[in-house]
Amino acid sequence: MDRRTVLKGLAGVGGLAATGGLSMPALSQGAAARTLRFVPQANLANFDPIWGTQYVVRNAAAMVWDTLYGVDATLQPQRQMVESETTSDDGLVWTFKLRPGLKFHDGEPVLSKDVVASLTRWSARDPMGLMLKALQNELVAVDDRTFKWSLKAPYPKMLLALGKNSTPIAFIMPERIAQTDPFKQIPEYIGSGPMKFAKSEWVPGAKAVFEKFADYTPRQEKASWLAGGKQMLIDRIEWVVIPDPATAAAALQNGEVDWWESPITDLVPSLKKNRNINVDIADPLGNIGSFRMNHLHPPFNNVKVRRAVLMALSQEDYMRALVGDDNALWKPLPGYFTPDTPLYTEEGGEILKGKRDLAAAKKLLAESGYSGQPVTCVVAQDQPITKAQGDVTADLLKQLGMNVDFVATDWGTVGSRRAQKTPPGQGGWGMFHTWHAGADCVNPAVYNAVRGTGDKAWFGWPTSDAVEKEVTAWFAAKNLEEEKSAVKRLNKAALEDVVYAPTGFFLSYTAWRKNVSGIAKGPLPFFWGVSKSA
Repeated sequence: MDRRTVLKGLAGVGGLAATGGLSMPALSQGAAARTLRFVPQANLANFDPIWGTQYVVRNAAAMVWDTLYGVDATLQPQRQMVESETTSDDGLVWTFKLRPGLKFHDGEPVLSKDVVASLTRWSARDPMGLMLKALQNELVAVDDRTFKWSLKAPYPKMLLALGKNSTPIAFIMPERIAQTDPFKQIPEYIGSGPMKFAKSEWVPGAKAVFEKFADYTPRQEKASWLAGGKQMLIDRIEWVVIPDPATAAAALQNGEVDWWESPITDLVPSLKKNRNINVDIADPLGNIGSFRMNHLHPPFNNVKVRRAVLMALSQEDYMRALVGDDNALWKPLPGYFTPDTPLYTEEGGEILKGKRDLAAAKKLLAESGYSGQPVTCVVAQDQPITKAQGDVTADLLKQLGMNVDFVATDWGTVGSRRAQKTPPGQGGWGMFHTWHAGADCVNPAVYNAVRGTGDKAWFGWPTSDAVEKEVTAWFAAKNLEEEKSAVKRLNKAALEDVVYAPTGFFLSYTAWRKNVSGIAKGPLPFFWGVSKSA
């Protein structure tokens, strides 16, 4: 659906049943109150939170797998599966003790050997994990509830690494599952989190089901994001995949679903008029749009081509395509870090400011030696955020005189294809669109998309020694002023090397029926504490 299409008679649309979507079984009032039907941002095409970094996978995984620590709403890591931790005086040895009574969904106890295997797999893929792996002497189980991580140098950000909400999260799995090659997908979905995954009911492209885990023992502290007591007040959560926004809106209005994660802005006015629906900003920290380029292959392996894109790119065009005419929902972003947070900076951002200079961009593109190679743009059509950006990009690249190979696909396929390092003509890609939650862009530790570590970097695999120098400086900073100085230099270096092209900062909505309560704002949907009345 074109997001600018005027949707007539939406309130009267018959929802899922009328459009041939999932049929909804008749439920008793009690069963209906214990079941939450949720429309996720995209299809859950795969379910391995370490193998990939898609938010939809992370969001589902947060119910199934628990973490040693969890970041709260103040972005501070708090104990979760861990009962206590100690650090040696020299900061080289961390010793952790697990809470008693932790169980996996198959009834087996959570043991230190499971943690060691899980952290080993996670550290092979995550930027902070890779830093720890490079410093590691040994990671070993001391006894069933105690494990030790011995390092060659201090790592003060240890607890943040183990509790952060940015992907990949350090989820804990049974040892047999965690021993899966981190570059292959896991065969089982057994965790120790508050919900179990009903694999037998999983229909990719249509539905995923999660059931309450009776043996989960939540912490006593109040829940806050990934921290605290994850009290499940719902027995069953059904993720109903509805790619068409108009159908999703109708289903919410008709009571066929209870919560829609990401309604598009065009439909929000109609939803707000419905007295049975609440609509609010999902997360005040917002999102950063991303135009991700492949640094391994032509044409984007040439920095002049990447800079030509920045010179021509209009963030307003991208943001208008995403959020429409409401200026309160977006901001230009001449940099990479989340606005209104301590490390926000516009250092080096002149290339993204002011009137767009298409002529100068074309000249720079010509200087790069670009000679008409196809630019394979892999764009998910079932994800409104990526589709809207992709339409703008196709037009932009054609205006620059580039040969656009537009691959219209689904978000699950993008998730698989963007991991391929083969040339675009051999199954690889030239660019794709995504977005980064503002909570993931507040500092270099949790911001994997801004790193320039080459083969170990995020998809696109940029190499930027200048960026990595400032990441190191940030980690070594002794105070906030030193952190700010390092991030200013990092922002400038990332724009000069064009690690990726930021398309702007935007806020998004979430919507739910008024008989649902307990929905908290944040970078992902938190299902603990959510209840539903009949």
